[in-house]
Amino acid sequence: MHATQVTAIRHGETAWNVETRIQGQLDIPLNETGKWQAQRVARALAAREPNAAIYSSDLLRAWETASAIGDATTLALQGDEGLRERGFGDFQGKTYAEIEATWPEDSLRWRRREPDWSPPGGESLLVFRKRVLQTCHALAARHVGEQIVLVAHGGVMDILYRAATGLDLQAPRTWALGNAAVNRLLWTPDGFTVVGWADTSHLDDAIDQSSVLDETSA
Repeated sequence: MHATQVTAIRHGETAWNVETRIQGQLDIPLNETGKWQAQRVARALAAREPNAAIYSSDLLRAWETASAIGDATTLALQGDEGLRERGFGDFQGKTYAEIEATWPEDSLRWRRREPDWSPPGGESLLVFRKRVLQTCHALAARHVGEQIVLVAHGGVMDILYRAATGLDLQAPRTWALGNAAVNRLLWTPDGFTVVGWADTSHLDDAIDQSSVLDETSA
């Protein structure tokens, strides 16, 4: 079977996650909880089956998470801009409340998940989906018969889940996008399928696991 096992990891928690402040493509580091989460997910992956490669978004919060995994597995990291979070333009750096107050009409269209709408200076969902899927298909195709790790963002996880389950971009979300959760998929030339989703058993003794937020907080 021409397949690649993919372990997709959302970055650990940041201060902006806690503040519900849009990060988008700004470079925000992990907070102390996020660093702890990164160490825990790294330990969990190192104890399981070997991986052939680790690919990461080049944004700091993902790179720091991937670096912990690389240290635990002795694999070198490979950065890819295609794994970056959705570009949120003028929304970046703002809280949900600030966005609603400043751009009420745009905020409504964002909440509706209109596929062809984009934040001022940002990416539409259609453009974002195309970038993410092209990147993930290309990376997985390099490793047929192997297992790889992708470290990215909540928005990237959301796109992968929708692609793997055939859900529309505007379908209401009923699945978790937790920080440092382990999401397992299988890739073939026909696309992705879900094997397991949102495994946080390695974080069971965490002080606070409240950061199950959507891609706007990634």
